[in-house]
Amino acid sequence: MTNKIRVGIIFGGKSGEHEISLASAQSVARAMDREKYTVVMIGVTKQGRWIAGENVLNQLIAASPSLLLKPGDDAPVEQSESLNSKDLVPTMASHASPLGAIDVAFPLIHGPLGEDGTVQGLLELADIPYVGAGVAASAVGMDKALMKAIFRAQGLPVLDWMVVLRRDWEAQPEETIRHIEAAFGYPCFVKPANLGSSVGVSKARNWDELAQALATAAQYDRKLLAERAAINAREIECAVLGNDDPVASLPGEVAPHREFYDYTAKYDDTAHTDLIVPADLPADTARAVQAIAVRAFQAIDCSGMARVDFFVERPTHKIFLNEINTIPGFTAVSMYPRMWEKSGLAYPALIDRLIQLARERAADKQKSKTSYEPK
Repeated sequence: MTNKIRVGIIFGGKSGEHEISLASAQSVARAMDREKYTVVMIGVTKQGRWIAGENVLNQLIAASPSLLLKPGDDAPVEQSESLNSKDLVPTMASHASPLGAIDVAFPLIHGPLGEDGTVQGLLELADIPYVGAGVAASAVGMDKALMKAIFRAQGLPVLDWMVVLRRDWEAQPEETIRHIEAAFGYPCFVKPANLGSSVGVSKARNWDELAQALATAAQYDRKLLAERAAINAREIECAVLGNDDPVASLPGEVAPHREFYDYTAKYDDTAHTDLIVPADLPADTARAVQAIAVRAFQAIDCSGMARVDFFVERPTHKIFLNEINTIPGFTAVSMYPRMWEKSGLAYPALIDRLIQLARERAADKQKSKTSYEPK
């Protein structure tokens, strides 16, 4: 097939989720139809260096010994030294590094400096269509404090929370703890406002654990969230796909054998976590989860894709919206593609649809005037 679409998969990044991004990129590259696409791999090292080339994925995998992948496992990708189309050129301190000519970008950097609107802003400046949420939705999706404020303003059911600044915790630790105790009691949760994959998240059952939870979260962000714990809750997820008319998948359930789905349960102790799709929910509860997922997606003006996470309390089935993830894990066995698979959309077809949505959104933007001529 001529006129293949050149898709730049952007992955890695300066984030605690670097290794997860490599796994997502590897899975997407393997699944893409080479009759339709030319794949350009664009990696970002843990030091923030942007690199491109045939072996970039292998290089980053080799530099990540904790990753359960082997160099050479990735499918071959076609590379081009030509920069005669749209060149993605991030300007560094004293030089610019051309990363390859691409028609559509597929950002798969999870967490800060990738999922937070920064890469999306770069792609907007370069006028390159890209998969997923725009700048504003990405930024809001990363900042849990802003996210929850918007959700509550839209009438969506969220658990009570408060924002704690690191400087206030450091200056007045005892007063901070008393304030949280008075608001939520125990148990409660503390998390960094701007991280994903449950990095820095802790459950506190008493004063000492709350102090440790605040100290842990403060290592990762200047802004922390303390929030009430859901009571005897199941962790339910739902995938959303689309632009202006998003649709929701069948919900799934994450059932960790640990007390909650922390970083260890997600990535280091996966044998002791059950991923159940579809979730065993009453039909009306499943429909409510899907409806709230779509409303959450629209509330932050999301586009392309998102995974929306919930708590559903037992035995009342009361639903609480936890958060939205604008670049969810994207391996073939990750919850986002798995929920779509069970909903009738296979992994390669899901990738096709996301690329199509990116191009549709870019075409729609072209309808907007970029200059004003007064009469």
